[in-house]
Amino acid sequence: MTGHTLPSPRYPDLAGKRAFVTGGAVGIGRAIATLLTLQGVRVAVADLDVGAAERAAAEIGGDAVAVGVDVRDRASVEAGFATALDRLGGCEILIANAGVSTMRPALELTDEDWDFNFSVNSRGIFLTDQIVARHFVATGTGVIVNTASLAAKVGAPLLAHYSASKFAVLGWTQALARELAPKGIRVNAVCPGFVRTSMQSREVEWESRLRGMTPDEVVDDYVRQTPLGRIETPEDVAGVVVFLCSDGARFMTGQGVNVTGGVYMT
Repeated sequence: MTGHTLPSPRYPDLAGKRAFVTGGAVGIGRAIATLLTLQGVRVAVADLDVGAAERAAAEIGGDAVAVGVDVRDRASVEAGFATALDRLGGCEILIANAGVSTMRPALELTDEDWDFNFSVNSRGIFLTDQIVARHFVATGTGVIVNTASLAAKVGAPLLAHYSASKFAVLGWTQALARELAPKGIRVNAVCPGFVRTSMQSREVEWESRLRGMTPDEVVDDYVRQTPLGRIETPEDVAGVVVFLCSDGARFMTGQGVNVTGGVYMT
């Protein structure tokens, strides 16, 4: 693991379980897959970039496997999850993490901007959750963690379409949690803040041009907004996700857990 790390708590109940992690090749998804593996979970790294998924699985180790998945396409998710089930021998954990962003003032957004963000961030989580949850219902066990965003709690300028797609994730998470709770399946979401990833790097470049700032000034502004005083790392998010997968969170469902360093506190 890279970035700001601390000793990870141990969750013995996770050892031997199997997880399907979308967007698992890089960034937050890769950090989650890595930390789950360290807990003794066998992980399927699912990603649109199959080569990146294969490299990540090889580097993560722990018998991790790579699966190609386009979360926008039902047939692709079904096939990818079936492959993961076959190679892992089962699945008890879903991390629906795949996401994208673009940046533009709200009045300049194109249909393509809107559709692209919703197709991955909202439709992708809907498809992945639905397909995997059907398996969980059939087997009588499972936990789901969706990746939402700080932008799912407060509308973000220049990211109105992204915010809308992530607000949808929280609404879906809450409704699905209520429906699946009687079946013993928990559904939660995490809401990261300003996380140091390749996606953030792209956003910093876009925002610097749109706001007439340097990239360093944009990053300094992110830090200024964060009471804990630094840029978040993928591992900061992964630690909370792994907790949500564990029995330590056994009485939590339907939550959108802020992991923002204090940027948003409600």
